[in-house]
Amino acid sequence: MTATEASAATGAAGGAALADWLGARSDDDLVTLLTLRPDLAVPLPASMAVLAARAEQRASVFRAADDLDTLDFAVLETLAVHHAVQEGAARGRAAEPLPRQRLIDLLGDRAPAADIEAAIDRLTARALVWGTDRLYAVAAAQEALPWPLGSITEIPDALSEAEITAALTGLAPPERALLDKLAGTGPRGRTRDAAPDTAPDRPIQRLLAARLLNWVDAETVELPPAVGQVLRREPVTDPHVLTPPHPEPVHHTAAEANAAAAGEVGELLRHAGDLLEVLGQGPAPVLRAGGLGVRELRRIAKQAGVDENRAGLLAEILTAARLLDKGLPDPPPDLDTVDDFWTPTSATDGWLDGPPARRWVVLALAWLDLDRCPWMIGLRDANDKPLAALSPELRTVHAARDRHAVLSLLAEYPAGSAVPPAEVARVLAWRQPRRRRHFRTDMVEHTLAEAAALGLAGRGALTSAGRALLHGNPGDAEAEMESALPAPLDHVLVQADLTVIAPGPLVPELQQRIALVADVESAGAATVYRVGENSVRRALDAGLTSAELQQLFTAHSRTPVPQALTYLIDDVARRHGRLRAGLAQSFLRSEDPSLLAEVLAAPVAERLALRAVAPTVAISQAPLGDVLEQLRAAGFSPAGEDTSGAIVDLRPRGARLSLRPNARQSWRPNPPSTEQLRALVTELRAGEKAARTRSGQAVRSDGSRTTTAATMALLQLAAKVRRPVHIGYVDAQGVATQRVVEPLQVSGGQLDALDPVTGAVRHFTLHRIASVALVE
Repeated sequence: MTATEASAATGAAGGAALADWLGARSDDDLVTLLTLRPDLAVPLPASMAVLAARAEQRASVFRAADDLDTLDFAVLETLAVHHAVQEGAARGRAAEPLPRQRLIDLLGDRAPAADIEAAIDRLTARALVWGTDRLYAVAAAQEALPWPLGSITEIPDALSEAEITAALTGLAPPERALLDKLAGTGPRGRTRDAAPDTAPDRPIQRLLAARLLNWVDAETVELPPAVGQVLRREPVTDPHVLTPPHPEPVHHTAAEANAAAAGEVGELLRHAGDLLEVLGQGPAPVLRAGGLGVRELRRIAKQAGVDENRAGLLAEILTAARLLDKGLPDPPPDLDTVDDFWTPTSATDGWLDGPPARRWVVLALAWLDLDRCPWMIGLRDANDKPLAALSPELRTVHAARDRHAVLSLLAEYPAGSAVPPAEVARVLAWRQPRRRRHFRTDMVEHTLAEAAALGLAGRGALTSAGRALLHGNPGDAEAEMESALPAPLDHVLVQADLTVIAPGPLVPELQQRIALVADVESAGAATVYRVGENSVRRALDAGLTSAELQQLFTAHSRTPVPQALTYLIDDVARRHGRLRAGLAQSFLRSEDPSLLAEVLAAPVAERLALRAVAPTVAISQAPLGDVLEQLRAAGFSPAGEDTSGAIVDLRPRGARLSLRPNARQSWRPNPPSTEQLRALVTELRAGEKAARTRSGQAVRSDGSRTTTAATMALLQLAAKVRRPVHIGYVDAQGVATQRVVEPLQVSGGQLDALDPVTGAVRHFTLHRIASVALVE
């Protein structure tokens, strides 16, 4: 027998034994297996042999191993080393099992026995290890190990993390550049300087002497795994450490964490609103390759009063929340060079009018499920070009999963506990060593920084609202955030220098009125507004009267209203509206003929083509907005009015983009429910029973009248003598199954039969029955 034939025979024997072990498992065990490894259920396996074959497939084993921790892999490696598959295959025998107690004894000096037992149970639940007292590992398990086979069982001979860090600090630039190259491209490198007779002062020889490189042969060197991890800022994983790290958290009170996060949420909502307003007034063109250009991002950040990194983060979150999208806005910008612009959507106005806590939930949920990495904005790609905000290059399929892993680790600690990012990375790398490169220290740092900016974390600890949101309770998260945010105020402090101080967030109506009559001078926990002639005129243009403005400050100021403010409002109101512009295309009217004559004599009259039609009325073909803008620029104070003479508010509302159907989540599969998996296991049991039955007289249908009549005759005979039959059936979805049933009646083109596995009566369409055989 050749080695290949022996290997095939060994695999076949192992598969049959695994199929027998799976068949002996309870229905609950099989449901658990299919829950943990849903790929095994698609399509429905016809028998336990098919299920066992799928469970041993390399790709399926790799997927199942992604969530295993270091101790789980220690069990797998110990079994793989013990099996000695190559030697067993060469003799044509299956690999020998390892007694369960022997396995516990081999690892017992590095991990508690109870933990090893739990690891074995986790692996058997996934069918990566099978057996009861004598254990086997599936053959592909050794390929799924996150390190070379033998790393756990061999005695370690490598530098510690502290020793590596100390050695790296003393390297010359050429040596460090060489190590960085190997860390980024691959651990092995070929060089003639690896030869033993090379001068000891050469960089390769110095690195070999410092044990920062391993010698392979006279032309090959290799970077030790731990050195590469330190260079890439990955958490250093030691396969020999079989107990999880236990970092010491920094403790704060839950109230302190919630209060710090509430302050960040206030800034987040304000900055998000400012950015939407900026893009509403000036939509940003979409780059040809997609994304938001660096110049546009810089412009948006400057106008919104934030730095570029925060503007990029906000743009990503607002787009994920469907408050920002690309398309042709209404009204369209005055540009013909591009087709699409980044513009607020029609959902923006509703979001801006919502309560602060609810607005926060929308943004926080969008970030949690975001399949992109906003912190990568500005980093260099393979072509040394900076990554643009909203560009396709920022999409990472595992971004949301890794984000949840980081925050879920914080959620395991008591409220108010903060864990340093490096320790978070170390714990996650121990728990998921196959994904350890995802949990680089810089990735964890950026994730926690974004969580803090979003208000899910405060002082490095997960907040009460963030914890509720992470556990899938947005309603509870909104209630927690609402209690953490300061109550909105219904008063301001007016100062003698015409500044208005809002000591906290204002109630929506008061905030809108103050923002209308005053300009923001500085924002933060307390916002400072300044009242000026232009801001008062803006409020009057919006339809407010002088008396309403005086009443606004009198009713809501906790400090005396300064006389200067009263004089300013009265003075602007006295001059405001003496000149009225309306639609003719536009018209201009004034009760004071001398004032209208002054306008007609000014240079602006020629630019607007103003023509007098009466001592107090002039008309123009220019739009009303242009008439108002140019007259104000010329030093006049016109007010806009409609045909009835009422003041109209002509402030621009900003561009909006129609909300399109959401197709972002359509690619995500829905996992089957427990009830569906139980039904699937029942079908699997029926198929297994059918596969193990011995068939007697049989008919295979080919669609002809003869075979159809023979099928019906055999089914009617079986129903008459109460004889079970083995049928092959193709359902409406084209899925072929085999099962054993007991025919009860054949009529109306349908077979009514009792399913002996479930005890239920099932109905089969006759023309879909491909084969029938009596059971011996």
